[in-house]
Amino acid sequence: MTPETLLQHLDQASLWPADSVASIPNDVALAYQTALQVRQLRVQRGETPRGFKIGFTNRSIWERYQVFEPIWGTVWDTTLTYANTHGQGTVDISHMSQPRLEPELVFGMRRTPAADLSAQSLFEAIEWMACGFEIVQSHAADWRFKVADTITDSALHAHLLVGKPLAVRDVASDGEALHQLLSGLSLQLIHDGKTVETGYASNVLDSPLMALLHFLKALRQCPGAPEVQAGDVITTGTWTDAWPIKAGQHWESRCDLPLTGLKINVSLGSEGA
Repeated sequence: MTPETLLQHLDQASLWPADSVASIPNDVALAYQTALQVRQLRVQRGETPRGFKIGFTNRSIWERYQVFEPIWGTVWDTTLTYANTHGQGTVDISHMSQPRLEPELVFGMRRTPAADLSAQSLFEAIEWMACGFEIVQSHAADWRFKVADTITDSALHAHLLVGKPLAVRDVASDGEALHQLLSGLSLQLIHDGKTVETGYASNVLDSPLMALLHFLKALRQCPGAPEVQAGDVITTGTWTDAWPIKAGQHWESRCDLPLTGLKINVSLGSEGA
């Protein structure tokens, strides 16, 4: 499929034909170049990159999806929203393909990380962190894909809702302290008042900070990839499985302190406004 065809499927929330999925080469490097071409098409039509998403950092679900390495993609001004003062937001899934919900930790960047990547240099580059919900989607039927498909499919990103920011320097003195703090955190994922899964930050490559470290190394090894900029948001991967969602549902994450949980309402267009 051409970048133009991929973008058309994104816009129309339509599934890829089975023969098109089969024709995608199982070549990760090539998949990123295709995804970067789709990114450029979106920029040309007026969308603005606002950061990145990291996917498949949760090793506990690799076997389930048959994807055994992390991926990354772009977050856009058209796919990014922030919760209100009550820690709640609404997402419209009317233009999404087979949407699923993932509770994640989001970082807000104060500057481009140093060339010498480490937990400490990342700590110095991060401004804040927050609980988030990423809505992911797949244009491959029944979420059956290979890793190159997911990269080609804009890293499965559909939407990101970000909760209340917490300055990292208010809770940690350095990079190692932040890693240790995050690696011990958990959350309850709640659907319509009932806990459906407990998620652990340690699932995410040992901690979201380590997921960020892995991502930046991969980003800088990808020809033509953009650099992380001040003001970017980066969501670091789900702490639980990805849960199918539909309109009318209410989901919540209740996180260990010092994080503040998040609530999300799922709608179809104007019905959730």
